[in-house]
Amino acid sequence: MKFTLKSYQSEAVDDVLKTLERARSEYRSKGTSSSVALSATTGAGKTVMAAAVIESLFWGSDKFGTDPDPGAVVIWFSDDPSLNEQTKDRLRQASEKFTYDQLVTVQFPFPRSKLEPRKVYFLNTDKLAKNSRLTRTATLDEDGAFETLPGTAAPDQQASTIWEIIGNTIDDPELTVYLILDEAHRGFKNKRTSAEKPTLVRQLINGTNSQSAVPIVWGISATLSAFTDAMKAADADQSRRAFPAVQVDPIRVQDSGLVKDVVNLDIPDEAGNFDTVLVRRAAKLLADSSARWERYAKSEGSADVVKPLLVLQVPNTPDHDQIGLALDEILRAMPELSGDSVRHVFGDHTVQKFGSWEVDWIEPQRVESKTSVRVLVAKDAISTGWDCPRAEVMVSFRPAKDQDHITQLLGRMVRNPLARPVPGDERLNSVDCILPFFDKTTAGNVAKFLSGSIGELPGGKGRKVLIDGRELRKNPRVPDFVWPAWDAMPTETMPQRGSRPVKRLVALAQALSADGVRPGALAEVEAIMATVLDSLAVRHRAELESAIEEVWAVRGVTISGRRKTGKLTYTEFVERADDRAIRVAFEDAKKAFGADVAQAYVDHLAGDDDGEDDGLREAYVKASALAIVKAVREKVDREADELAEKWFAEHRVQIKELSDERQQAFEDIRAEATEPKRGELKRPRTRMEDYAVVDEDGQIAVAPLADRHLMSDENGEFPLSSLNGWEFDVVHAELARSSCRAWYRNPARAAVDSLGVSYRDDVGNWRSMHPDFIFFNEVDGAIRPSIVDPHGHHLQDSLLKLQALVRFAKDYGSEFHRIEALAEIDGKMRVLDLQLDRVRAGILGSADAPEVLYRSDLAVFYDAL
Repeated sequence: MKFTLKSYQSEAVDDVLKTLERARSEYRSKGTSSSVALSATTGAGKTVMAAAVIESLFWGSDKFGTDPDPGAVVIWFSDDPSLNEQTKDRLRQASEKFTYDQLVTVQFPFPRSKLEPRKVYFLNTDKLAKNSRLTRTATLDEDGAFETLPGTAAPDQQASTIWEIIGNTIDDPELTVYLILDEAHRGFKNKRTSAEKPTLVRQLINGTNSQSAVPIVWGISATLSAFTDAMKAADADQSRRAFPAVQVDPIRVQDSGLVKDVVNLDIPDEAGNFDTVLVRRAAKLLADSSARWERYAKSEGSADVVKPLLVLQVPNTPDHDQIGLALDEILRAMPELSGDSVRHVFGDHTVQKFGSWEVDWIEPQRVESKTSVRVLVAKDAISTGWDCPRAEVMVSFRPAKDQDHITQLLGRMVRNPLARPVPGDERLNSVDCILPFFDKTTAGNVAKFLSGSIGELPGGKGRKVLIDGRELRKNPRVPDFVWPAWDAMPTETMPQRGSRPVKRLVALAQALSADGVRPGALAEVEAIMATVLDSLAVRHRAELESAIEEVWAVRGVTISGRRKTGKLTYTEFVERADDRAIRVAFEDAKKAFGADVAQAYVDHLAGDDDGEDDGLREAYVKASALAIVKAVREKVDREADELAEKWFAEHRVQIKELSDERQQAFEDIRAEATEPKRGELKRPRTRMEDYAVVDEDGQIAVAPLADRHLMSDENGEFPLSSLNGWEFDVVHAELARSSCRAWYRNPARAAVDSLGVSYRDDVGNWRSMHPDFIFFNEVDGAIRPSIVDPHGHHLQDSLLKLQALVRFAKDYGSEFHRIEALAEIDGKMRVLDLQLDRVRAGILGSADAPEVLYRSDLAVFYDAL
């Protein structure tokens, strides 16, 4: 893969591969057809995950421990050919292994009798329809069987219909067909599709009287329930097995940085015709964003500058003169734009006349790459099926009742254009949605919906939806001597499933060398690990000799039967391994030590002047045998872990001087650990906060303010719009302490400016929690940070998070003044002081609900209230 998968993506790919392996095994042994679902919210990178899965099916994967399926044939199916072309491009971008002839668009003529293995065939419903040139020799009868039309011959250059081609492929015992339904629910439930399309999709999946069912159906969708219902409808006799779905946690998508953190909703303060005023505001926001991206690219030394896009969303029956006026306003604010900077994606693919403007049509999937296009006019074509990460500003001429269109459109605009956040800069991690025809109440309800949605829009607690969003910067009234205390604070990385210490060390060495931080680092690693393996070979000589014998021995069983008695006899035999068997054994060494280190150790053992095959063969055997000895593997892992941590510490300052992109690469490597590691916090640069609050009825009011926050407006004030009742009281109580010099509202999602604590959830997966507040107090003349975390005790994972904070306090408590967890009990705040050993021991040894702990003598009343 060209891209480094996020931790949740790796886990999802691993789960999908394991499920597909089970599905393939059941199909080959029992003939059982099955379905698998991958459900991931918008922006999660479903196509990237699919690319990793298909790569592993075709070529196997050391990372995921899978062998290739030599008969794998993938059919990628959607109801839109333009989406298929976009997917082809994304697969090619994500993987360096896919060639052009392996990604095939099925089109007439298709002169083959069956599909070929190790290829992805892109198909859509129109190609299956009865009027398609690919199906002209066949039609469906009333029973769903395919009949050859009397008196017809196969079309020129088309020996078989597409249905016959698919059927021949399914029936070939050497092949396994994987049918991927992209945005699976669209093929079954789409008001714009003809009545024939759902039938065709069902026939493709379920088979017909003359064609077998597709062995394995893999649905990729943001909506799991729709795919589940669709599969039930397609499976008439309920014979297809549905494997448990692979579901991606939307909060982890938000934490990954792939999607934007902030949605700003701009609305008129009062009733009236303000559409041109707000369009002008949108153009200014676009101009400001353009300038910011240019400055950021320059600071990063990058030639690739994000060119943000403004989307004008219009009703299905738009007023073309109104659109023309809007374009006039945009041109006045950004005179550098021209007619070539504007395109439309209407269903009518002709040139559209908008006032004095003549605007050409553009294919939706080309908008992202066509960076000269800066303004896009759209109805609802943009709202489903394709994404445009550089779309950062939207003006919707839809009326207030079209809330669904607003949320669907935002679902296409939430991706970060760099596929990562700009560290500490929430302004470049945001999208602006301007709603001229919405009132405050309706916009407030939209904000509440977007904040809690986990369906089409990723987010929930991690996303901010702002009604009166303003940009905050470093507080001019916070003394400079506070910031070093911030810089010194620890945070934790979240480990990844399936991480391997040696591979992590090799990745670190390659990165250090590539960035000129430590030239020749990989050669150092190979030499150090060779020395370690040599010493371990001596220390564990007895186990190693036994393991060498095991590598040389190829064991088998001879089964003999007698016709008269019908009895079977089993006789074991042992043969000496040949070169091929040794190579198979060496694969385990590559998995244990990493391919680079394992091969380098073989070269170290064989030497440069050994011209005999026996010496090289023995080197492979010894390396393979070392991987069998458990104590050797464990010691190698420990040595690799220690060396990686040493190098991270040695080069901490040099890494911080690299570009944001390269620093993120090192943080990703740091996180590829089997246990949480200490990470580095970065100072926030800008922050977006809401100066309005929305009540339960959707009414909007002015947010209360507080001083001394690290980030503030020009008056040194910070809005408390994101705080609940407990949090509001705690902030005021802490600010009232005479020693308090500053405070920080810790973002509730993984970020370089968010203190995080890692923990395992109830099924063993790694998660991160983010304490609510950090206060900076002056203690004996020094600034000391304190974690104060008022948290609900009723949530399902509240005990796990509390215990995680205790473990963090045990590891890093000496670097903090206070670490306290608070909860409201019977109307009073109770606090657990996590700096006390007896409190830590009581929490870690408890299986009770946190409320019991807060009511016990481990807790005391919060003295500041």
